[in-house]
Amino acid sequence: MINNGSLAYDHGKDGRMSELGGCSAEIRNRDHETYLAIRYSKGRLTVMVDIEDKNEWKECLDISGVRLPIGYYFGSSAATGDLADNHDIISMKLYQLMVDHPPEEDSVDWTKIEPSVSLLKSPKDNIDDPTGNFRSTPLTGWKVFLLLLCALLGIVVCAVVGAVVFQKRQERNKRFY
Repeated sequence: MINNGSLAYDHGKDGRMSELGGCSAEIRNRDHETYLAIRYSKGRLTVMVDIEDKNEWKECLDISGVRLPIGYYFGSSAATGDLADNHDIISMKLYQLMVDHPPEEDSVDWTKIEPSVSLLKSPKDNIDDPTGNFRSTPLTGWKVFLLLLCALLGIVVCAVVGAVVFQKRQERNKRFY
């Protein structure tokens, strides 16, 4: 999220309405350290992860048109919602990138600009799902098991009801001679 102080973060919906992008990375219970790289250069914000400790970076997020002022502080925090979890930040290394700017940006006072992004709308679908789900998840082990169990029970109930109805009709149609 890019904010100039005018947007509120909605904790109930995990900031979904103001989200510019994101990704998921399986970083829990690893036997090695995992790495996150955040790069801001020439109006492009890029986030990459290395979760295998192989110095192979996977791109998480790449957004162009981002304008951030200079002279601010960099920090990190974590909120886990209803669950408790530990997030240890072992170290943070910050570097200033020396890049050439176009001539029209040489006269810009980067200390006075407001944080902004030139996207017309977020790349994420920020429309609320009526069911309350904001990210569709694939069917995993337990979900598939429960779905198949319910389908099997439904078929068994239909078969029993069908057999009872068939038996009753057969009894009604018997003729005594």
